[in-house]
Amino acid sequence: MTAKLYAAPLSLYSGKARAYLDWKGVDYTEVLASPDIYRDIIVPNVGRPVIPVMEAEDGAILQDTTLIIDHYEHLADGSSIYPASPRQRLAALLLECFGDEWLVIPAMHYRWNYNAEWVYGEFGAVALPGGTPEEQYAIGKERGATFRGFVPVLGINAATIPAIEASYEQLLRDLDVQFSAHNFLFGSRPSIGDFGLIGPLYAHLYRDPASGEIMERIAPAVARWVERMVKVKTPQSGDFLSDDTVPETLLPVLSRMMSEQLPYLQRTSAMLGEWMEQTGGDEPPRAVGMAPFTIEGVTGERIATPFSLWMLQRALDYLASLDGADRSACEDLLASVGGEALLSFTLPARLTFADHILRVER
Repeated sequence: MTAKLYAAPLSLYSGKARAYLDWKGVDYTEVLASPDIYRDIIVPNVGRPVIPVMEAEDGAILQDTTLIIDHYEHLADGSSIYPASPRQRLAALLLECFGDEWLVIPAMHYRWNYNAEWVYGEFGAVALPGGTPEEQYAIGKERGATFRGFVPVLGINAATIPAIEASYEQLLRDLDVQFSAHNFLFGSRPSIGDFGLIGPLYAHLYRDPASGEIMERIAPAVARWVERMVKVKTPQSGDFLSDDTVPETLLPVLSRMMSEQLPYLQRTSAMLGEWMEQTGGDEPPRAVGMAPFTIEGVTGERIATPFSLWMLQRALDYLASLDGADRSACEDLLASVGGEALLSFTLPARLTFADHILRVER
């Protein structure tokens, strides 16, 4: 059977999965995640209403973009999105974590504080495809309220918004320099890092009209990168830079991750350990409390999500697998971007994500 991707145009993580499947040349059909699809397919198989969900050729149900990507990386022949050389691979894994788990902050801010009226229509088009614009808007506003409710718990408020915008706009400028010199993060082939960034930078920050105008104005080279990522001309094409080169233009982006996201991940790890001690459980909740974060000198609090630690664990595992010259090269890279804390970062337990459930190993 042909694989099916249950997704929606406005969905951040659907954008990541779709871009990968198109670049990999996977034979699949995209199915709009309508209420019927949620009721009949997604919730019975996954246990909760979430997209994207992939129904693979053998009928297996895959949920989470990283698992979808790795399924086809292992299954399909041809070029890989994982660089083979140590510095590039580590940087790519870190940037996937940064895009997936941190850039949701500006993505959600700009969507709900700049684009809400437009997005209500988008939600309505998914919920009621045959409805009139007025009917779609009404149901879209109702459905969208759930997602808009996530804004405060992500630490987006009157006190933090100026810092969030300043940080995001500088990130755009840094990425504009990067993508003016290179088609993708590490050369002419997209990496797992590119696919981590494309979710927020496409589905929310490029596609939503008000934030799309900001991107085009501040960082037109980033907008062109988005278009290369989502309008694939030649599947599995391109190469990574030779000699394990991590472009100098990427160092400010990695530095931003280390200054903004890494301290939050350290606190989230400690909170997960506290949760384990208090509960004795092995299935942590979506959030184990509220963790502090600092952006552009402004401090706020956002939900502490154990899943972010599972994403970081991928990079930590790779780093731990290295020795000799490869390890030294990665240590030097981390030192150059203020990421030395990753060398001693410890999780309270190993995390697994299987059967659509995040667990801690005891």
